[in-house]
Amino acid sequence: MIKGCGDLSNQSYYVSGNTSKGLLNYLPTNIKNINRIIVLKHSSEMVKTRLIKRAINHYDTTDDIEILKSPLGKNYLDGIIIRAKSVAIITDRIPLKPLSNSMELDLNPIIGRVQETDDYLKNKNKFDSFVTKAHQNFATGLQVHDDLEAIYIKEMNFKRADEMADNLIQEVLQNKQIKNEQAHVYHRFFGTNTADGVVNEVPDLIENIKHVYYIKGRAGTGKSTFMKKIVKACVAYGFDMELYHCSFDPNSLDMVLVRELDFCIFDSTDPHEFFPTRDGETIIDLYKETVTPGTDERFANQINSINSHYKSYMKKGIQDLSEAVKYLEKNEKAFSCNDKDIEMAYALLMKI
Repeated sequence: MIKGCGDLSNQSYYVSGNTSKGLLNYLPTNIKNINRIIVLKHSSEMVKTRLIKRAINHYDTTDDIEILKSPLGKNYLDGIIIRAKSVAIITDRIPLKPLSNSMELDLNPIIGRVQETDDYLKNKNKFDSFVTKAHQNFATGLQVHDDLEAIYIKEMNFKRADEMADNLIQEVLQNKQIKNEQAHVYHRFFGTNTADGVVNEVPDLIENIKHVYYIKGRAGTGKSTFMKKIVKACVAYGFDMELYHCSFDPNSLDMVLVRELDFCIFDSTDPHEFFPTRDGETIIDLYKETVTPGTDERFANQINSINSHYKSYMKKGIQDLSEAVKYLEKNEKAFSCNDKDIEMAYALLMKI
């Protein structure tokens, strides 16, 4: 395996996501040092997804695969990475700029080009418009959410939070030697906002990790800051790690995973709330440990009002994404592609 990711056993995650900052893309850190990057070129997201699924069926019997889920929804994929072979196959939807070590596979000669009729272009513009509207609603929701954070920040014992972070760092890095090499940090999302709702891959990601910490708390209680302290310490020791950003506010972290240490800590609050089910899994409750007792009760009316307000914008954003995908799927119907076409395209893919 290429240094840094260990045995992934077909792990799924997102390199792009619908956020309050727009459509964000963390592809570059995930394909660094990949020697062969194949970019699938075609107007149909479904055609490219079918070809990626065909590749998954092929490599699944011999290699661990990283499956790049798509913020378009459950019916689509952004690509795959096979680190043992130093190969990535991705759609032309996600690269932000020309990639080194990349080659393009043009599927148009096999599948055919779309005829960009007035209806097709209208649907495309509608898709873009609804996606933009969704991102604007997420941004407004984040602004409202900041008022919720302000309540808890005033009631926080930051010294206690720092002590808890320092204690966990000592526990995680106890008896570990500093590595004489630069750490590589993979930036990703473990879930995002989609037409299917708010989705995540948390259970899949933590399934084989021995030491899992479920960090609980409220908005503004320092969950992300707590994790960033751990990141800084692990980087100083030279450990590669996977950072999973919050798809609501990508400046915040939702998960830190260090496979070399068999360690993971993640924000286990709504909309990705989970609870320990195995030995070696622990809850860290920042609200209980660092916030003035009774804060929830004392500010209940204000908290409930803000929660309802910001969630209304999140709901609007999801509805916008759902509308956007309806127009995408209208355009997908313009393509005629059968299993024979996919096999012909896959034969070309395997020759690259």
